[in-house]
Amino acid sequence: MNVKTDVLQRYSEGAQERQAELCCPVEYDSELLTILPQEIIDKDYGCGDPSRYVREGDIVLDLGSGGGKICYMAAQLVGEHGKVIGIDMNDDMLALARKYQKEMAEKIGGERVEFYKGHIQDLALDLHAMEEYLQQNPVNDINDLDRLHHWQQQQRKERPLIADNSVDLVISNCVLNLVDDQQKQQLLKEIYRVLKPGGRVAISDIVSDEAVPPHLKQDSELWSGCISGAFQEEEFIRAFRNTGFLAVAYDKWDARPWRVVENIEFRSVTLTAVKGTGEPCLDYGHAVIYRGPHAEVRDDEGHIYPCGVRIAVCQRSYELLTGGTYGEDFIGIPPASMREPLTFCAPAGTRRPPGESKGASHSSGDKDSGCCC
Repeated sequence: MNVKTDVLQRYSEGAQERQAELCCPVEYDSELLTILPQEIIDKDYGCGDPSRYVREGDIVLDLGSGGGKICYMAAQLVGEHGKVIGIDMNDDMLALARKYQKEMAEKIGGERVEFYKGHIQDLALDLHAMEEYLQQNPVNDINDLDRLHHWQQQQRKERPLIADNSVDLVISNCVLNLVDDQQKQQLLKEIYRVLKPGGRVAISDIVSDEAVPPHLKQDSELWSGCISGAFQEEEFIRAFRNTGFLAVAYDKWDARPWRVVENIEFRSVTLTAVKGTGEPCLDYGHAVIYRGPHAEVRDDEGHIYPCGVRIAVCQRSYELLTGGTYGEDFIGIPPASMREPLTFCAPAGTRRPPGESKGASHSSGDKDSGCCC
């Protein structure tokens, strides 16, 4: 089975005629769909709605943007100072998305959307530029191939399609499962690379409740149909954590599976996560209280927060825990006065004496506040 060829062929067919079996039932924001061309709506294939995680002013990257539906929805949310970038490897899907680019710019009130040809597991390589290179420099022997590889490495370094630390939010709608298993780790590294410090992820995809056996992975119909290439549900979370993401969570989980194959359930989920800021861990005197209802919880860095206890945290952890990423799970308690920071963080589990924060205003962890993780 040639994964790339099978996927290209199936989604090229989907750009010409609607393929109902490629879609999960999804409820989208009807107001955002109002101005979209019906052809884009009809020929969209996904399993979730990552557009609802878009904020005003965001630079959004949509992996596997297809006909552009989610991109044009996101463009209405980012506002005049935001931007949306769609990446896809399929020429027919890119042509469908670009077909309405001018019309949508007039409706939205500005050119906010761009579509590029690229592989989502190699976001630095511009495939359109590579095609132009190959027209001038065809590969006829091993020396030509070596020159192509050198050009690719140079292009990734000097003219990356998507630059390091340049995106506020990476979204995707049922596409990660189409990437070859051997390239999935590289895919997550690329997502991490392009995100700004503090950047966010919202990935709608299909997961399986059990590991998918090899014979199902060899079924081209199941693979190109977003089934047999799915992450196993535990592995999906673990893969993002192992890449370095924080606050990894299933924000959406369909109770009813989309398909059941050989008693394996395949369902739609939406995974969210954030990229850390990389700031040093400095103790200014902040504390947090975990609200409950669990007896205690542990974060991605191994810190434990017993219910109802003032736990000493560094400023970086304080902003992550109370800045909206964790909803309203934590009460934030700043120091009464900002002292000179300690050059080390208090040991995990250290309690913060109430006297250090008397007179300070407390944060409830408002969901609408910005994430400064």
